[in-house]
Amino acid sequence: ALICNTTVRASMLLAYLWSLASGVDLISVDYEIFGRVQGVFFRKYTQAEGKKLGLVGWVQNTGAGTVQGQIQGPRSKVIEMQEWLKSTGSPKSHITKAEFKNENRVDSLEHSSFKIVK
Repeated sequence: ALICNTTVRASMLLAYLWSLASGVDLISVDYEIFGRVQGVFFRKYTQAEGKKLGLVGWVQNTGAGTVQGQIQGPRSKVIEMQEWLKSTGSPKSHITKAEFKNENRVDSLEHSSFKIVK
């Protein structure tokens, strides 16, 4: 009976945790950052900030001298990352503009980590 009760309690706990997790609003957003953002470790700092916030996605330099990518995760954390991309960046960067587009709600994350694309 003890094993049965423990199993029931564990499955109830897992069901409860799953209901909490599934209530999280996951979103995906594409971004492009303008200014002095290449050659200043912007991608490395972006990856580190994304990982710190528990987000997934990617970041890469463009031929136009900008940095672009995609971020996915809980809405509140994506908003934090957007603010960081708009106003902080890497220590030696100078951000003049940040564009965000294609914001969509997603049922599951499409990336497994936060990657720097070469």
